[in-house]
Amino acid sequence: MPDVNLPDLSLPNVSEAQLDIPTVVKLGTPGASTHPPRILLLYGSLRERSYSRFLTLEAERILRRFGAETRVFDPRDLPIVDSVPAEHPKVAELRELSLWSEGQVWCSPERHGAVTGILKNQIDWLPLESRGVRPTQGRTLAVMQVSGGSQSFNAVNTLRLLGRWMRMITIPNQSSVPKAYEEFDGAGRMKPGPLYDRVVDVMEELMKFTLLTRDISGHLTDRYSERKERAAKESAADLAVLSGATGGR
Repeated sequence: MPDVNLPDLSLPNVSEAQLDIPTVVKLGTPGASTHPPRILLLYGSLRERSYSRFLTLEAERILRRFGAETRVFDPRDLPIVDSVPAEHPKVAELRELSLWSEGQVWCSPERHGAVTGILKNQIDWLPLESRGVRPTQGRTLAVMQVSGGSQSFNAVNTLRLLGRWMRMITIPNQSSVPKAYEEFDGAGRMKPGPLYDRVVDVMEELMKFTLLTRDISGHLTDRYSERKERAAKESAADLAVLSGATGGR
C-alpha cells in the first residue's frame, strides 16, 4: 500500500527526452559545491484551493526532478510583521529556512494589482541583516504569479523590486499564469501547455543561476562602500586601542 504522506513528485506533463538536468559539470565550474542546490519556496494565499500554492508545488516537483533539495514554507499562523518578537516559532522557522537556502521562489496571486499581504508579510519578516548575517543577500530568486483574469505582470514586477531590495539575484525569466482556475485540474496539478512549459523554463534557469553563483555569492555581493566603512571602523578601533595603551604614560 503506498504511503499517502509521500508527496506526488511525478511530472506527467514533462517530456523526459527534452529535459536537460543542470549540473556544475555542464556549467563549467570545476571545484564547485556538489551538494543539491537548496531552494526555499514561498506562496501567497491561504485559500483551500490556492492556485499560488498549486503553482508553487508544481515548481517544487520540477526542482526536485532537477536535483534540488526543497522546502515549502507554510504561511499559516505566521503573525503580522512586528506584532510578536522575532523569536516566535513561525518567524524563527522562516528565517532559518531563508538562511538555509541558496535560492528562493516567490509566488503570489495578483490582488488589486499587487502582491498579497500574505506573501509580503513573509518577505517583511526577513531582515536585510541580523547580527552580521544576511538571510537573503546573494541568493538567487525566481518570481511567479497567478491571476484570476487576463495576463498581467504587476505581481512579478513588484516581486522583482522586492528581490532587488533584499539584494537577491533575480533571474531574467518569470512565470505569470492568467485565468489560473483553468490551468489546474481537480487534484491541483497544472495542465500541460505553454504556461506549464514556462514554469519548467523558469525552474531550469533558477537551477543554472544557483549553481553558477552560490559558491561566489559573497564575492558577487561584496561592495566597495561597505569595505571602506569596515576599514574606517577598524582604523578607529585600532586607534582607540593604541590610545588606551599609551594613555597611562
